[in-house]
Amino acid sequence: MNRLLQNSRKRNNQTNILNFLTVDVTAYPSSLIDSTDTGVKSLANTNLTPVTTLFVDIGGVLLTDGWDHHARSLAAKAFDLNWLEMESRHQMIFATYEEGKMTLEQYLERTVFYTTRSFSAEKFREFMFAQSASYPLMIALIRDLKKAYGLKVFAVSNEARELNLYRIQKFSLNTLIDGFISSCFVHVRKPDEEIFQLALDIAQSASNQIVYIENTPMFVQIAEGLGIRSILHQDYQSTVLKLAACGLNSKLAQN
Repeated sequence: MNRLLQNSRKRNNQTNILNFLTVDVTAYPSSLIDSTDTGVKSLANTNLTPVTTLFVDIGGVLLTDGWDHHARSLAAKAFDLNWLEMESRHQMIFATYEEGKMTLEQYLERTVFYTTRSFSAEKFREFMFAQSASYPLMIALIRDLKKAYGLKVFAVSNEARELNLYRIQKFSLNTLIDGFISSCFVHVRKPDEEIFQLALDIAQSASNQIVYIENTPMFVQIAEGLGIRSILHQDYQSTVLKLAACGLNSKLAQN
């Protein structure tokens, strides 16, 4: 009888321990759940170092991409250009242009106006700039978090000088962002780790105090390799949830 009681108590103790260790994943935001695992991706996320700084990409997060494949394709159609020739020339020199080592005039001379055209460079430039549009919800979200938590906000972005300056002014990004680590200003571009190191130096924030919002998976991985918590931005709602998991809750998301 004593042995039976001891075995029964042992089984009860084991059950209690298992119940204690079982994680209720429904208590955590979906952004913390790893669908390839049976539990929470990282319980350390429940006790994170407070965030003091945001690193934010511009194109694809706050604004549409400035001069991407889609915009160039539209330009080729609008101006009746040879798409393959234009794109080939673009690929050969765009990195140099984005790093601020070439002016927009030089870029256009080498990609479009290497031969006589029926339209002016000014018309083409106007078309380029007109492709930019904002994501108002994302801008409002970052503005709200900055005010609520006293955050420093820095843009870490690959953009050419003239387009970058136009977009900053057009969408009043200088009223939201404290500093622009733009490839055209620092003469290095993602995916080079150096641009992130420069951002860390300029921000003067520890990497574990930063959250980086970026829409390119490779750049997210590079930043994470430097100890920067990073969010792969896919849409507004999922980014709101991921920011909340980092301790940044916006009142806008509750409305």
